[in-house]
Amino acid sequence: MSKKYLVTGGAGYVGSVVAQHLLEAGHQVTVLDDLSTGFREGVPAGAQFVEGRIQDAARHLDASYDGVLHFAAFSQVGESVGKPEKYWENNVGGTMALLSAMRSAGVRTLVFSSTAATYGEPVSTPITESDPTAPTSPYGASKLAVDHMISGEAAAHGLAAVSLRYFNVAGAYGDCGERHDPESHLIPLVLQVALGRRASISVFGDDYPTPDGTCVRDYIHVADLAEAHLLALDAAKPGEHLICNLGNGNGFSVREVIETVRKVTGHPVPEVMAERRGGDPAVLVASAAAAQERLGWRPSRSDLAGIVSDAWAFARRRENAS
Repeated sequence: MSKKYLVTGGAGYVGSVVAQHLLEAGHQVTVLDDLSTGFREGVPAGAQFVEGRIQDAARHLDASYDGVLHFAAFSQVGESVGKPEKYWENNVGGTMALLSAMRSAGVRTLVFSSTAATYGEPVSTPITESDPTAPTSPYGASKLAVDHMISGEAAAHGLAAVSLRYFNVAGAYGDCGERHDPESHLIPLVLQVALGRRASISVFGDDYPTPDGTCVRDYIHVADLAEAHLLALDAAKPGEHLICNLGNGNGFSVREVIETVRKVTGHPVPEVMAERRGGDPAVLVASAAAAQERLGWRPSRSDLAGIVSDAWAFARRRENAS
């Protein structure tokens, strides 16, 4: 049955792919985005677009909507350390305004794009939802604060809510791919080297307690991630705030990513060794057992070469179009 959804931040990387999946499933989609980090051309064809902040959601949300999928957040860890007020105002204050608008309009289903940054330094791996939350940045703290807000909204006002905490998202889906500015994620940075837009890739430390000495991270294909959001809409129950980690359960090291990019692209990727970055855990890998049990979700695009290939195809299309 066709439903109607508001996607906040739907002009961004993950939000645009989720919006596309909703459209392909036959739903009506309205994208609300202020384009501060998103791109107008990233909004999928067929979605209604409204330019505005999440603080303006009350102007656009009414009882005709069946739910909200919320991606409108600032997400640069380093920036959040220098400008914490920006993250509290947008991520926390904006979500408070969104929850108020949903309550007033009688829209009672929410899927929230949360993050593994809520856990901070992991006490064990793979990370489960019962592990301690101790974020090490204002970004992670702002996302955790929103999760607490959502729990209160569900308990007090019957909101049906699911928070999805994910790790490293990568790959592309059709015309929707990663194009952050500035870029901070490893795979697109390494692809920039392959394209000749960057001279080399920095490897921050090779003396970690991992098989090749470089950090290990859990990469999830953006299309697998989008499918989890649609499953979360079906799994949401009134009065419950369900929190699920999303990941492959298997990690890939920095060196494995670089070598995979070399093989996929056929281009050399020079490395430059650099000092460790403060706060970089050796291993970040998620347990997705709860998502499998509660959502029925299982990633089907876990192969690193496939993830890189999709991201490379998107990067080349953008390069050729520029």
